[in-house]
Amino acid sequence: MPRVKRGFKARRRRNKVLKAAKGYRGGHSKLFRTAQESVDKGLTYAYAGRRIKKRDFRSLWIQRIGAAAEALGISYSKLMGGLKKAKIALDRKVLAFLASEDPSAFAKVVEAAKKV
Repeated sequence: MPRVKRGFKARRRRNKVLKAAKGYRGGHSKLFRTAQESVDKGLTYAYAGRRIKKRDFRSLWIQRIGAAAEALGISYSKLMGGLKKAKIALDRKVLAFLASEDPSAFAKVVEAAKKV
């Protein structure tokens, strides 16, 4: 079997990993093996973090809606149930925005939910 040196391809692969590891401390940005491990771990954390971010934002929206609803005399669960019965299709992101940026519009939405 002939000998394969893999010079160009291997160097290109290593340089890609070292470029991704730029800014890491110590050997994690200079040595290929440790850089490879750090980059792989970092990509794993980035993938998981994109999903965790969605959870965090949803819980933040729920807290904001709940606080604004309590100030208007209705619980979060009653508000969401009332919105569903009234067929008002506003998601939590929009409701949280209304609660913080436009309290008068949020109050109208809450009144519509209370009526049902």
